[in-house]
Amino acid sequence: MRTYLLSAVAAAVAIAGASSAMADMAAAKKWIDDEFQPSTLSKAEQAAEMQWFIDAASPFNGMEINVLSEGIPTHSYESEVLTKAFEDITGIKVNHQILGEGEVVQAVQTQMQTKRNLYDAYVNDSDLIGTHSRLQLAYNLTDFMAGDGKDVTNPDLDLGDFMGTQFTTGPDGDLYQLPDQQFANLYWFRKDWFDRPDLQKAFKAKYGYDLGVPVNWSAYEDIAEFFSKDVKNIDGVEIFGHMDYGKRAPDLGWRMTDAWLSMAGTGSKGEPNGIPIDEWGIRMEAGSCNPSGASVARGGAANGPAAVYAIRKWDEWLRNYAPPGAASFDFYQSLPALSQGNVAQQIFWYTAFTADMVKPKSEGNNTVDGDGKPLWRMAPSPHGPYWEEGQKVGYQDVGSWTILKSTPLDRAKAAWLYAQFVVSKTVDVKKSHVGLTFIRDSTVNHQSFSERAENLGGLVEFYRSPDRVRWSPTGINVPDYPKLAQIWWQQIGDVNSGAFTPQQAMDRLAEEMDITMARMQAADEAANVYGGCGPRLNEEKDAAYWYKNGGAKPPLANEKPAGKTVNYDQLVARWASN
Repeated sequence: MRTYLLSAVAAAVAIAGASSAMADMAAAKKWIDDEFQPSTLSKAEQAAEMQWFIDAASPFNGMEINVLSEGIPTHSYESEVLTKAFEDITGIKVNHQILGEGEVVQAVQTQMQTKRNLYDAYVNDSDLIGTHSRLQLAYNLTDFMAGDGKDVTNPDLDLGDFMGTQFTTGPDGDLYQLPDQQFANLYWFRKDWFDRPDLQKAFKAKYGYDLGVPVNWSAYEDIAEFFSKDVKNIDGVEIFGHMDYGKRAPDLGWRMTDAWLSMAGTGSKGEPNGIPIDEWGIRMEAGSCNPSGASVARGGAANGPAAVYAIRKWDEWLRNYAPPGAASFDFYQSLPALSQGNVAQQIFWYTAFTADMVKPKSEGNNTVDGDGKPLWRMAPSPHGPYWEEGQKVGYQDVGSWTILKSTPLDRAKAAWLYAQFVVSKTVDVKKSHVGLTFIRDSTVNHQSFSERAENLGGLVEFYRSPDRVRWSPTGINVPDYPKLAQIWWQQIGDVNSGAFTPQQAMDRLAEEMDITMARMQAADEAANVYGGCGPRLNEEKDAAYWYKNGGAKPPLANEKPAGKTVNYDQLVARWASN
């Protein structure tokens, strides 16, 4: 009798398990039909990929995990929609929390320092690749996929299809982060205004060259002045020639570290990051893994003439040409503010907010016409007078899945499944249509984006162009992103408040970075904290020495050369021909 009962129980469990598997596949097919279209895969291929997820996730059915990311439309879609799909299909519940970028970095830093498992995975900018590859506190994904995580690594992940893995690969050639979303910092402008014959005529009469996409900062400043001081009003609306933000908050720091100094011409030649001086002004010799200083005195450029010029122009333009209140905006307030329709251009605009700029007029977006077509376009950002051909041209954010070693292995595996799910080919095309932050070549080249391109203001053309690789994240010169990034916003905030001049603020910033890196050096030399790749600071020498020996660039006699512009349609034609 007992044997019979046990057999009956076993049979019931088997039947329940089979029913559960069928229910999961039924859920997967419903999501495929109702949500995950279009896709680069056929529905049969999508179903096969989802069957793999069902099977791989079975040991973790019923588990609840926690992940964290910043707040952009892509992550809102993941948090609100894809978590539900993943739970329906795999049985794993995901609490996908969204916080500000500064809070995300702080959480990553806290978990690394305390070794307490605060979150099971993060969408953490690839800007931390220098940190993760040195500290070795994050899972080395190359090793993980071949070892402990082999059973939960999607055989159809297709890493070669990702555009940003070059930025999430450490100097050792191993992958530490998996791209989840990617967006560039480009130039944004109201093409409908720029195309008006009366404004073109007035601009050329005043400045002597054509109104168009600015190639250099001189032209950007002229255009800002023209719209703010000369045009002033369009269709009964007061308009402005520039938009930016200046609130004293963590995102003000990465407003500057996101290649602003490099765009002005601060760094050395070399892509994806300057060699030996990167876009932060930090020096690290070619072939070395040891940063040697940020200040001009130690061979860096964070307080050099080009960096000071960059901060001065940011402050001047914000005061002179931006709408009232912009100086108190943060990152999240500034970018959607363009949809009000009262700004002519923005030199530093993240394409992550394209989704906000293509909303219909009925949702308060005044930068589209009645048919929903954009009145604006995006283009490469102009460069400052210290910039030379061969230098970095702009920043690209590659928000990437990162799992820290303090996360228990079973939770790490479940989180890795979720990370792969939200970037899978089954899901990615639809997710990209929602968030417009491309990570896969196959997605951006999908026919659905050919059909939608004319409504996205140049985004598709840019990401199909080989030029896209010239926009790059923070590189490996930065030895510990969380420790150094927190210095920036406080010093830049002192410029906005008027407490310090740009030169004073950058002197203080460079000095604080050197002091912080000296502490890292001591820790590395004493306990190999950074794997032998911590800073090794140069002895201080006067600026004149470094000006002559590959350090910061000396001051220019003329920081405002003649303005130069280019026709937008010709620019896009060049993208399309490459």
